[in-house]
Amino acid sequence: MKIRIKGNSVRIRLSKSEVDVFAEKGYIEERTEFVNSTLIYAVKSTNTETLSADFTDGNITLYVPLQLLQQWAATNMVGLDYNMPVHNGGTLYLLIEKDFKCIDADVSEDQSDYFENPLKAC
Repeated sequence: MKIRIKGNSVRIRLSKSEVDVFAEKGYIEERTEFVNSTLIYAVKSTNTETLSADFTDGNITLYVPLQLLQQWAATNMVGLDYNMPVHNGGTLYLLIEKDFKCIDADVSEDQSDYFENPLKAC
């Protein structure tokens, strides 16, 4: 699982096996260890109608409606997104997507568990 945070947006990408685990168990998390603390970021299924997120005790959790999760995991749908209202009248942009293999550069990371890129020329 990868997380990207920029300004008021949070984007999470899941590999094929992570999508499968998330669809089956309704929860998946990743941990980043620091000297004095651990950052935990997770996705969790919920019975709400829209994506939402919270940040509590150093944990970022993205909540995905179960119905949307099942549809997303079982189809070629790439991602789910939502502009979640926040306290100051603004929004937090949330995006969860399937992680595709890179097609435009040499990449040193193992991409064997990533989805085939739909932009790949055959």
